[in-house]
Amino acid sequence: MIIRAVLTLLAIPISAVVVSSPAEAESKESARRKLAQLKVAKPLSARGYDRARFQPRWAHHRGRCDARETVLARDGKGVRRNAACRPVKGTWYSPYDGRWLRNERLVDVDHVVPLAYAWRSGASRWSQAKRRAFANDLTRPELIVVSHSANIAKGGQGPQSWRPQRRAYWCEYATSWITVKHHYRLFVTRSERTALLNMLRTCR
Repeated sequence: MIIRAVLTLLAIPISAVVVSSPAEAESKESARRKLAQLKVAKPLSARGYDRARFQPRWAHHRGRCDARETVLARDGKGVRRNAACRPVKGTWYSPYDGRWLRNERLVDVDHVVPLAYAWRSGASRWSQAKRRAFANDLTRPELIVVSHSANIAKGGQGPQSWRPQRRAYWCEYATSWITVKHHYRLFVTRSERTALLNMLRTCR
């Protein structure tokens, strides 16, 4: 290839050249299109919100394993579970802050779009069954393993108020947030939309 020949002549290692893959570019453009399709509105009242409105928050999917236990096994390395399906050993990576965790007590399964935030974005108008499906969604990028400290710092905030400590994760975080909101037809605020667009600019 011409590019490879030029790089060879210039003695530049090919591995040192960072080029966006077609998949990455498509993911970014797809996220932009989905974001443009979302309704922009002011947040609804938090009145009536309670985690119980999304119960059971950790529903069982396979046998004795609930959604949280399933995600811990899916996202961890060398995970061993006891008879009740609870992980007793493993290693987990927290993309929010770049920490490797080797104790299940130090990790949380985070709802990328927090339940409280979803409530104010339109989930307050859903049926209990739909809220339950949202809280236990293993198909969309809504549930991920993160460190307990990062999860506490995030709380129920949106991207206009909180972003992952690792800037390198902003692109994926924004893309995941938009994917979830688009699937569930949750609206965004003006400041939230601006924050998401800014985060998408970090995509390669």
